[in-house]
Amino acid sequence: MSTIDEIKNRIDIVDLISETVQLRRSGKNYTGFCPFHSNTKTPAFVVFPETGTWRCFGQCNEGGDIFGFVMKKEGWDFSEALSTLAERAGVELKPLTPVEQEAIEEHEHLRNLLEDAVTFYRHNLMNTPAGKPVLDYLHTKRGLNDATIEAFGLGYAPNAWEAGLKHFTSKGYDQADLIACGLLTEREAKDDSEPATIYDRFRNRIMFPIRDERSRMTGFGARIVNPNDVPKFLNSPQTVLFDKSHILYGLDRARKEIRSQDQAVIVEGYLDVIALHQEGFSNAVSP
Repeated sequence: MSTIDEIKNRIDIVDLISETVQLRRSGKNYTGFCPFHSNTKTPAFVVFPETGTWRCFGQCNEGGDIFGFVMKKEGWDFSEALSTLAERAGVELKPLTPVEQEAIEEHEHLRNLLEDAVTFYRHNLMNTPAGKPVLDYLHTKRGLNDATIEAFGLGYAPNAWEAGLKHFTSKGYDQADLIACGLLTEREAKDDSEPATIYDRFRNRIMFPIRDERSRMTGFGARIVNPNDVPKFLNSPQTVLFDKSHILYGLDRARKEIRSQDQAVIVEGYLDVIALHQEGFSNAVSP
């Protein structure tokens, strides 16, 4: 376990954020007024204890983990937040080499980008005309309720080549980051006279966030909406965060139940896992 993961395991994100934000329990999550923008009417700030993350669904539309929260609240860089939270958690910090520090910061940056992508796809599913028939499909054909859809972070990738590209670059992310975490695809030019083509990897698909066993974002799985599209399922490509041969979908939510029952139910796909969890079989996972 890395030092960062050990700190996250020792610090309860609800306790940490509750020191400055008045939170109210809402199902498995907690809501409150965002501390980063003025708002006294709608509690759009949500803390997700199971994933150790927070998100503002209001004006600032930002989110992250305990490090991101402290950095934004105090105006610190990552090293300052790391030092403070390590002291709070009672974790001894070992000096990192410049290469290790750079890798940690790069991975955290890409994970935050993927968390932003979860919000982007969720918005397109829940709040756009194009997402409505997809949401209806999940409700009527797949029998999923809103609580389950929210718990698993399901979303919809718009049927456009550059919707994600335009959205994320407008938020300050560069194309290299978007390619590095698998949200964009780059097609090389046939010859030097033409530029490379860059476009959204996921288009007109139901989006399934894929997290590792510690609930950290690694990538996405995507299922077609149009039955004539191929392939039926499309994963994020191999990245520094995502290696599909080492990840079980749903393990972040199932590992406690697997340990308590000493049994795992292994099924074929994302929707199989989600349906079983909704019916109380919380030890279900999928390769």
